Amino acid sequence: MTPVELNGSSLSLEALIQIAAHGRPVALAADAKDKVLRSRALVDRIAQGDQAAYGINTGFGTLAEVRIDKKDLRTLQRNLIVSHAAGVGQPLSIAEARALLLLRCNVLAKGFSGVRLETLELGLAMLNRGVTPVVPERGSVGASGDLAPLAHLALVFIGEGEAFHGGKRLPGKDALSAAGLSPIVLEAKEGLTLVNGTQAMCAVGGTALHVAEGLAELFDVAGAMTVEAMLGSHKPFVEQVHAVRPHPGHGKVATHLRSLLAHSELVDTHANCGKVQDPYSLRCMPQVHGAARDALSFTRSLLDVELNAGTDNPLVFVDTEEIVSAGNFHGQPVSLALDVLAMGLTQLMAISERRVEQLVNPALSGLPAFLAKNSGLNSGFMIAQVTAAALVAEARVLCHPASVDSIPTSANREDHVSMGMTAALKARQITELATQVVAVELLVAAQALEFRRPHRPGVGARAAWETIREHVSSMEQDRELHLDMKKVAQLVQDGTLLTRVRKELNTPR
Repeated sequence: MTPVELNGSSLSLEALIQIAAHGRPVALAADAKDKVLRSRALVDRIAQGDQAAYGINTGFGTLAEVRIDKKDLRTLQRNLIVSHAAGVGQPLSIAEARALLLLRCNVLAKGFSGVRLETLELGLAMLNRGVTPVVPERGSVGASGDLAPLAHLALVFIGEGEAFHGGKRLPGKDALSAAGLSPIVLEAKEGLTLVNGTQAMCAVGGTALHVAEGLAELFDVAGAMTVEAMLGSHKPFVEQVHAVRPHPGHGKVATHLRSLLAHSELVDTHANCGKVQDPYSLRCMPQVHGAARDALSFTRSLLDVELNAGTDNPLVFVDTEEIVSAGNFHGQPVSLALDVLAMGLTQLMAISERRVEQLVNPALSGLPAFLAKNSGLNSGFMIAQVTAAALVAEARVLCHPASVDSIPTSANREDHVSMGMTAALKARQITELATQVVAVELLVAAQALEFRRPHRPGVGARAAWETIREHVSSMEQDRELHLDMKKVAQLVQDGTLLTRVRKELNTPR
């Protein structure tokens, strides 16, 4: 694979996923190398002088006024890393930890950090040779950035901490050695450079956003299957309806639904049924799904900026020969954006669960109770709807916004914090719940379509139904439902179902 060149300014979410989850290699752009060398030269010059410069020859946080002797500058940087490595909980996934390492390297490549070139090159080599730091997921309040997660990342740079390599969890020094790498000794400012920034919340949040964007498409697919199974009207999705209320998401979802429902054999079977309106969970999909799409677009716009933002403190400005202590590490923009993601995705889950109820309730669908072939003896999909309801309820609890919370830290120097990592972890949890909810609707809608045969649904809905049936047979009598749900969830997670539908619709991607 062609390496992605890092310059600190052009990393996309798609490239991040390719590198973090699929092992695409990275390289340092030539112009970035020059910027790194120039910024380091300025730091070295200041470190050798007598003027106080935060993080270079002073303590940290509320200890910023404490001057550090030149002979202790290396010790100062190491002490910062080991003391700040206070995270707890499960490690980030390999993909998330690789994304964290990648994003930190991308920030260093901007040339505003003052890091040595060899320090950055070690991070790039770790990515390319599969050395992934073990980073506990909890312990950041997102104020001076993600201090604890980034400190655990930095431990491996100095041969401490732990890392995954070759499928094993090893001491950091051993993992480096197994990859043919050696630890470094941190010089002035480098410890602070490695731990200040929003990269942990962006790594977890960016990965969650990538999943959420795919799920948003699949909720449309599931909804289209339900419309067909419920003999719902296609008219609410016509273009002119959404032209007079031109929110971007409305139009995008309506267009998608028209494509999914195109060439339906079912729509003509109820052309003169006399029903005037469908329930909102069917009729208002463009409005509700569209609002969620717009929420995800907002999150994407914030993360597109943050992935390439200079979030160090202090920042090194070579042109003016200034080192400025400010607040770019504060995670408030990311925290707010990830809370919006959580709410948008939860709305998709909520309306999906209502469609499942439409399908399994015979008073609403006109189909056998709970879609069982011999209801009474068989319970069919009764508890699938209950499971979806439980997952939606959990997601609603997780939607309490982290971004409006704050708890002062560091002797009140950090008196307003973003809770960005909390927002990221909640967003990730909601994507996991949403995966299961959309799998439930896909499974239940596929069963409902069995009762509409031989008439076939629209092309996109049909492609989804056929894909599900290749892995899960129609339910003729009760069986362990969780096994079917797990199979469909896997089709969602590995991209099989969405890829098939996109191919059928000839959607470029």
